[in-house]
Amino acid sequence: MTDFTVGDDGFRFEGKPVRLLSGALHYFRVHEEQWEHRLAMLAAMGLNCVETYVPWNLHEPREGEVRDVGALGRFLDAVERAGLWAIVRPGPYICAEWENGGLPVWVTGRFGRRVRTRDAEYRAVVERWFRELLPQVVRRQVVRGGPVILVQAENEYGSFGSDAVYLEWLAGLLRECGVTVPLFTSDGPEDHMLTGGSVPGLLATANFGSGAREGFEVLRRHQPKGPLMCMEFWCGWFDHWGAEPVLRDAEQAAGALREILECGASVNIYMAHGGTNFAGWAGANRGGPLQDGEFQPTVTSYDYDAPVDEYGRATEKFHLFRKVLEGYAQGPLPELPPEPEGLAVPVRAELTGWAGLGDVLEALGGPETESGVPPTFEELGVDRGLVRYRVAVPGPRQAYPLGASGLRDRAVVYVDGVRAGVLTEESGTLPEPVAGPAEVELWVESLGRVNYGPRLGEPKGVTGGVLHERQYLHGVRARGLRLDAFETPGAVAALPFGPVEAASGAGDAGRTGLFRGAFTVEGAAGLGHAGLELPGWTRGFVWVNGFCLGRYWSAGPQRTLYVPGPVLREGVNEVWVLELEDAGGPWVELGPGVPVRAGTPGVVQR
Repeated sequence: MTDFTVGDDGFRFEGKPVRLLSGALHYFRVHEEQWEHRLAMLAAMGLNCVETYVPWNLHEPREGEVRDVGALGRFLDAVERAGLWAIVRPGPYICAEWENGGLPVWVTGRFGRRVRTRDAEYRAVVERWFRELLPQVVRRQVVRGGPVILVQAENEYGSFGSDAVYLEWLAGLLRECGVTVPLFTSDGPEDHMLTGGSVPGLLATANFGSGAREGFEVLRRHQPKGPLMCMEFWCGWFDHWGAEPVLRDAEQAAGALREILECGASVNIYMAHGGTNFAGWAGANRGGPLQDGEFQPTVTSYDYDAPVDEYGRATEKFHLFRKVLEGYAQGPLPELPPEPEGLAVPVRAELTGWAGLGDVLEALGGPETESGVPPTFEELGVDRGLVRYRVAVPGPRQAYPLGASGLRDRAVVYVDGVRAGVLTEESGTLPEPVAGPAEVELWVESLGRVNYGPRLGEPKGVTGGVLHERQYLHGVRARGLRLDAFETPGAVAALPFGPVEAASGAGDAGRTGLFRGAFTVEGAAGLGHAGLELPGWTRGFVWVNGFCLGRYWSAGPQRTLYVPGPVLREGVNEVWVLELEDAGGPWVELGPGVPVRAGTPGVVQR
């Protein structure tokens, strides 16, 4: 029987010592038809293993509505065909710069601060989910001839809490569900994180971007024996909307990787290939020492300054890492697979149709509710998308400041149908006062839920109230528009599209809405990945042939959205642009794809 074990002196496969040279690649951030290529790139870099998270909210966006858990199994089968081992990190919390840290909004909305604790009701929904998911892992364990050698219990729990009862219960649940391979935890190499996140009897691993010797010294104080492993070697970093891009010098990163291996440790390069936060699944962070300050939404690209870039191409970092890793390989490294090709000829997609945002909401939105106070996104069942709030200012009364308290995250406001401004958490009052009577609309979008720290699971929408002077305005009508409503077959085709010229004649209402157009790819030889740009557009989402590329925003730093090659087709291709703030020229541009990251290399910290 094939076996993988954790011994006092290291990992063993079939009784022989092995070192894990792993790289993170998330199946949900890469188009399925590209898995084989990306895995081949990891093998060519010198890795023998791949690690992936599992986002619960992607697979169960609404309670009981389980979607395609088989994707994990298909990915693990692809890992096996690539000749690699697999490390699976099923959560239930994953962080990963992913929406809500992977937890469904129906879970955090219901349980609030009870998530990730011993709370019996929370544990019950976790157990139901794990019993649905884990057969995909169990039947592919190495002891059954599959690639899975390690499974994580929770994720970086020491950065969040100290509920040992919960962690030990979760480890026991994994065993009850049939996981027999070794279990592990991963935390920052700090005493409070390791004491809060470790479980007796489970392998503890450390996460860091540099300082391997110091980090492993701390880990050894808590785990005197067993393999040393950096479960997340942060070789790059992610970007936030409106901030400077973060890069890491390739030579410096290669030196940090070499230091880990010189310590005799195993490693998981995070990320080996980052991929993309398609369909609005990017998470967010909070600034400040307690992660409780400035809201920082994450961009669509998850390139991560990784050795294999978002387009699947080898970078300078890739070649430097390959040189380091080949010294630890059991034989010659595989050749690199062919580099993915980009779109042969740049094209412009003319947007010829337009449906106003109100019409889109009417056709695709949920039911309108009326209540004393504004309901949150969670209460309306909206995970990714937007909510229109409508409320009346009584009158007659003089003009007073009007704003929203507890706004998360961004609202375009109309007063009697005229655009009055854009509100944010930091700037929650309109620039001009409002007199009564008046009808106010706030179109609020969630820019991504916090995925790390004590603000995990915070609600979205108008979480306080709409204020006129100091007076709350009650009697709020609210209607949600879920992003996945656009995935319903035929839903967009049924919208009342008019000519795009109608948008320019619709006043303020024409600055937003769903714009539709097409472009042609001549010949199969012209197909390949593409980079899509929206010059002059402000903020929203783009679909190509019904596939949601994710959010665009003129705030930058990201200017180009990645279009996977398999999404394109020979002949006519359709484009939809959902603009939420201020539309640009009626076209988008597609080219062969350019590097999405530029800037000054910075120090990677967490």
